[in-house]
Amino acid sequence: MAPPPAGLVLVALLALVLALALAPAPARGDKPARGGASSSIAAGAETEPSSAVFPLYGDVYPHGLYYVAMNIGNPPKPYFLDVDSGSDLTWLQCDAPCRSCNEVPHPLYRPTKSKLVPCVHRLCASLHNGLTGKHRCDSPHEQCDYVIKYADQGSSTGVLINDSFALRLTNGSVARPSVAFGCGYDQQVRSGDLSSPTDGVLGLGTGSVSLLSQLKQRGVTKNVVGHCLSLRGGGFLFFGDDLVPYQRATWTPMARSAFRNYYSPGSASLYFGDRSLGVRLAKVVFDSGSSFTYFAAKPYQALVTALKDGLSRTLEEEPDTSLPLCWKGQEPFKSVLDVRKEFKSLVLNFASGKKTLMEIPPENYLIVTENGNACLGILNGSEIGLKDLSIIGDITMQDHMVIYDNEKGKIGWIRAPCDRAPKFGSSSSSALL
Repeated sequence: MAPPPAGLVLVALLALVLALALAPAPARGDKPARGGASSSIAAGAETEPSSAVFPLYGDVYPHGLYYVAMNIGNPPKPYFLDVDSGSDLTWLQCDAPCRSCNEVPHPLYRPTKSKLVPCVHRLCASLHNGLTGKHRCDSPHEQCDYVIKYADQGSSTGVLINDSFALRLTNGSVARPSVAFGCGYDQQVRSGDLSSPTDGVLGLGTGSVSLLSQLKQRGVTKNVVGHCLSLRGGGFLFFGDDLVPYQRATWTPMARSAFRNYYSPGSASLYFGDRSLGVRLAKVVFDSGSSFTYFAAKPYQALVTALKDGLSRTLEEEPDTSLPLCWKGQEPFKSVLDVRKEFKSLVLNFASGKKTLMEIPPENYLIVTENGNACLGILNGSEIGLKDLSIIGDITMQDHMVIYDNEKGKIGWIRAPCDRAPKFGSSSSSALL
């Protein structure tokens, strides 16, 4: 994932193997209600795959991320995890013991030696190959150590462990599969970032160490994940395909080979209104761990030029510490919905062999800051080392149900009211305790 620019509150570490970003804890009244389960599925039990639905918290601005409450351990305890489709490894800050940890919402997870994953395990090899391209294990008795490095010069050092995740399924049962995840005991972050509203990261990439791949292998859910990020904050996340609107969504094949384990629809041409800007986004990935969208240098410059050329005379450029490019109106804006009439929609036309369009209205590429200014939430990726990679981040995916279907090898999206989560089978943060 990509880090937010200077001025936005950076609340944690994220990952695209290149970069990252994070946000807040839900108010007491926002937490899911306590409830029981009708039946339980132990780890390894054979059953038909089902689905799980989770409420999301957070927003793009001012907090800078969406996160979920997951129940981990035995007995299960809640932890807040940043939802990251741009990385594979799920990890918690933990007391192993902790060498350097941030202030987090919950007591640090405490592993035991019996939970350690040995370095000869296939998931350790998958993790190492994904991070560095090579796997070394000198002894079958060694633990699986790892280091994740981030574009903001931060890093997380940890060890791979196994423990149970408690998931309420839409069929009414509760699954408690044993899952491998990271125990991060040494976090090196840039100065000032000493606290985090999350306890770790929920890695939902396509690699075999990702939570979805492991749930698929254990027969708990199909290898399908989707999220619906509300423009008003919050939303929902789901595992499995019970909620997928296969007939109504727009679909494009995944282009996995070029971009490792990232969710990529390939390349896209860029339109401003109904006018082509004559540039292509050569490598596009969808990344829920990035608050904002990042374009490669040429598409970014073409977009900025088109925006400035088409601006209403009622708007003028205004410095704002939140983002690099902002405008003020005759009166301070109160909501991003107030600026829709001043800006045109963008369109991405993906090169998937047929007309596959993603419309990006102004509310999906602009924010309104606390100063009442409208700021561009599409940033220049070349400034953070992304080169020709373009990231579709949270801001652009808001009020869309976005589906990553690893079973069929395709990515889909459809406009949806993301502030209305499905009622059935919700895996709330405390319902399983």
